Amino acid sequence: MSAMVSANLANQELVIEARSLSKSYQLGWFGRRSFQALSGIDLSVHRGEVFGLLGPNGAGKTTLIKLLLGIVHPSQGEARVLSERAGSRHARQRIGYLPENLVFPRHHTGEGALYFYGRLSGLSESAIRKQIGPLLELVGLTGREREPVRKYSKGMRQRLGLAQALLHDPEILILDEPTDGLDPLGRSQIRELIEKLKQQGKSVFLNSHILQEVELVCDRVAIMARGQLRAIGSIEDLIDQHSPAKALEVWIEVIGDEEACRRLFVGPDVRSIEALGDLATEIDGLEERPTVQETSLSRARFRIQLKVDRQPESDAWIDRIRSSKISLISLQRRRLRLEDIFVQLVESLEAENRN
Repeated sequence: MSAMVSANLANQELVIEARSLSKSYQLGWFGRRSFQALSGIDLSVHRGEVFGLLGPNGAGKTTLIKLLLGIVHPSQGEARVLSERAGSRHARQRIGYLPENLVFPRHHTGEGALYFYGRLSGLSESAIRKQIGPLLELVGLTGREREPVRKYSKGMRQRLGLAQALLHDPEILILDEPTDGLDPLGRSQIRELIEKLKQQGKSVFLNSHILQEVELVCDRVAIMARGQLRAIGSIEDLIDQHSPAKALEVWIEVIGDEEACRRLFVGPDVRSIEALGDLATEIDGLEERPTVQETSLSRARFRIQLKVDRQPESDAWIDRIRSSKISLISLQRRRLRLEDIFVQLVESLEAENRN
């Protein structure tokens, strides 16, 4: 999948480019101290791509978004949006932005809020009126446009926020924590909407701390920490690049004679064994012995966790199971998640800074 994504993106126009982008702030009365918010960021986003920006609090994500929007200016380097200097009037007109905590005036209805933000974007009333119906349908608020915004749920306000970001038909959407505080249904609806926007050819730049959501919707992600870019690529590429070459975790399920299982599944590779159902036993030699019930049945079903150094060792275990006349029901290699890679990269930077 990652190879297909990379091939498709290689032919797509760049809509966001950051080259050696840095930002520092002067602190104190006389600016004698400085804080480096961003340091040498290089990244690009292609047309029609959903790009995720990840990082812990203080990583520099908000600063990067402000630079792309032209709210602040870089200390060094350059950012370009749709081949224009980031922050230029023409570039801003082609961006839709949903801030993390967009606050609507409480006296507005949903429709009134869209008129308000539409006029701020320089749209005529006739242009706004033409857009309101289709946009409310797109975000799932048809029939709720006359209700006061103060009565909207958090999910409804988020969808209305997306509608205002889309009002002027931008080419790029910058979404800051679009699913924050939403229930599972609300998050699912936002994911579906992002997929629709992608199908329309829009590029989505997504900042989120909910890694599971990012893993579901993003074509590529960038992981930041302490103002530095730690990794960038598709989910599959990052997993391949940062997975340890050793220490494979393999889960298997077997059915077999209890005595045969007891003899076979003992050793340093065996991390845990769990008897399934009412069939249970205690395996000698394990670091953590599970508490199990005795059974008079000769055959039992077990789930075993193995930790092996290389794939050939996993293959050797399968051969031993077969030769012991134990039935192998399933085998699953634990797949690293984006969260694992994220924690690994952030912790490695923290360790570097301590040293």
